[in-house]
Amino acid sequence: MDSSAHFPFPAPRRFDPLAALRGPDAPQFDLILTGSVFLDIIFTGLTDLPSPGTEVWSEGMGSCPGGVANQAIAASRLGLNTTLAAAFGDDGYGDFNWGILSSQEHVDLSHSQRFSGWHSPVTVSLSVHQDRSMVTHGHAAPSSASELLGSNPPSARAAVVTLESELEPWAIAASKNGTKLFGDVGWDPSGQWQPERLEALQHLHAFLPNAAEAMAFTRTEDPWAALYALADRVPIAVVTAGAQGALAVDSITGEEEWVPSLPVNAYDPTGAGDCFGAAFVVGCLAGWKLADRLSFANLCAALSVQEVGGSLAAPGWGDIADWWHRMSSARNGVRKQWLRRYAFLEDMILDVPLEAVRRATATIAHQSDA
Repeated sequence: MDSSAHFPFPAPRRFDPLAALRGPDAPQFDLILTGSVFLDIIFTGLTDLPSPGTEVWSEGMGSCPGGVANQAIAASRLGLNTTLAAAFGDDGYGDFNWGILSSQEHVDLSHSQRFSGWHSPVTVSLSVHQDRSMVTHGHAAPSSASELLGSNPPSARAAVVTLESELEPWAIAASKNGTKLFGDVGWDPSGQWQPERLEALQHLHAFLPNAAEAMAFTRTEDPWAALYALADRVPIAVVTAGAQGALAVDSITGEEEWVPSLPVNAYDPTGAGDCFGAAFVVGCLAGWKLADRLSFANLCAALSVQEVGGSLAAPGWGDIADWWHRMSSARNGVRKQWLRRYAFLEDMILDVPLEAVRRATATIAHQSDA
């Protein structure tokens, strides 16, 4: 069943940050992503989590594709030609997720597959005091990423992989074919954080854990010590530290940077890390200096948390241009300082069309309460 027929969205005018790199010998894709796609139901503006036997009302809610879809949508909106290899159920949730990704967000699903009788995973996210709690239901995917991509994955500039002691065969094959691997890592509920998993960093181009993950893996007590320990193992090491910004070492160029986060009122943090990662990949592929890559990633993450909706709150170049123009017209001295930090965007913003991609409303209904 082609569920995209139910989502006749017009193609937006896309701004391509990698336009100068396009050519007849260019890779088929800019980015390969794999993982699980969830249906996310997000409640925001909660004053507290419900206690047993009680009911609380939220200020807003939204529904959208989640899981790996967060990063797939963020990357596509930033102009990367993105392909996603994932399993989709043949239920209504699968119909919705497939249609949004393929028709509205223009993510390539040629390496994804629908599976009869498999229940799409669902997550309910509760956003309280700029943090979130989640309840999830799901079953093991009926097919692995290596089975979906095959032994000869498509050519791509980059791919995002989850750090394990042994990477999946498709990732090793992609790396041998010249694809740059960017690694992330999920939380380890066992609390063991086996350092043996770091052996896989030898295959990666970049590794982007958050501060808690980085310190747990490296058995260190501060983000900088964790960063330096990781920089001994991987060409580009990045540690994200939430409101404290992001720090990184690029051993290829010899750069070392710390870039503070933008001061924003965070409404919904769902998907902010995925936006950061997608934006950092853009900067790396475009060849920007390290400080600009971190600044751009921080900006995209900051814009995402100001809206409800996880994946659909991810900013496009239209949103980035809107932010730039607001900052340019402001007379606030602090804003002018931030504008100087983002001066590298000025020439690009001039080329962003007025009809460029902007974020969408996160809802499964015809009217949104977000």
